[in-house]
Amino acid sequence: MDDLETRELRYFVAVAEELHFGRAAERLGIAQPPLSRAIRKLERRLGVELFDRDRRGVALTHAGAVLLREAGTALDAVAAAALRTRRAGHPERPLVLATKAGASHELLRRLLDTHASEPGAPPVEVLLCEIGEQAGLLRGGQADVALMHRPFDDLAGFDTEDLLAEGQVAILPAGHPLASRPHLTMADVTHVPDLPIARWPRLDGTYPDGPGPEVRSQSQLAQLVALGRTLLVIPASSRAWQWPEHVAVPVVDAPEVTTVIAWPPSSRSLAVASLVRSAARLAELSLLP
Repeated sequence: MDDLETRELRYFVAVAEELHFGRAAERLGIAQPPLSRAIRKLERRLGVELFDRDRRGVALTHAGAVLLREAGTALDAVAAAALRTRRAGHPERPLVLATKAGASHELLRRLLDTHASEPGAPPVEVLLCEIGEQAGLLRGGQADVALMHRPFDDLAGFDTEDLLAEGQVAILPAGHPLASRPHLTMADVTHVPDLPIARWPRLDGTYPDGPGPEVRSQSQLAQLVALGRTLLVIPASSRAWQWPEHVAVPVVDAPEVTTVIAWPPSSRSLAVASLVRSAARLAELSLLP
């Protein structure tokens, strides 16, 4: 069987997502008959039915659902390869480092300062993102390297270097009774009747059950805590964005969090290698906060 073409995969994904040949053809900017023929040809080449077709409409078969998942990954990889290739053709461009806004601020500052002091070090552009977005930026080629946190972030498929292990703190409204304590436990903060703990998205984007608000951004969290609507437990180094209305209290039995620097294993970039070496040197010399 010949290799699948990206054009075929794009056609298939459009039909699979729209579940309507007419809408898919309009989305692709082509007529419907050529699209229908292309899908039939793809099914013959694969030897499976990708869609169930009847008077009620179009539905994915089990084989079609598998191809939709795999096709998305393949198309993303092709797009990322093209982007990385274009970026590699401009060696003077800055290295792009992705990190959550407000996270690991002091570590990031020291890393940038140390790297900038190296002879011939390429410039670094910091790409601030929201919770859990670094993995997609790395896989998509928009970032070359990222600061991420184990066990919270999706590290699957990346090369990593551990930089800093630390405890966590509870961020509380300054006027709440818990804010006056010298330390807390997870039991203290898990079921607070008037202050439900904020719910972060899991790696698959879904949220755990619970009464607390669903949050995706640091700005959401900061305002909700200041309003007395929620609390959160975060790595101690992430409290750089803390407002005057917040108090940080150590949570003594919270799981330890490790900050890592991560990059795609396929990277052959000398600039990435240089930044990773700077980070590893800081960690080895215990110069990180």
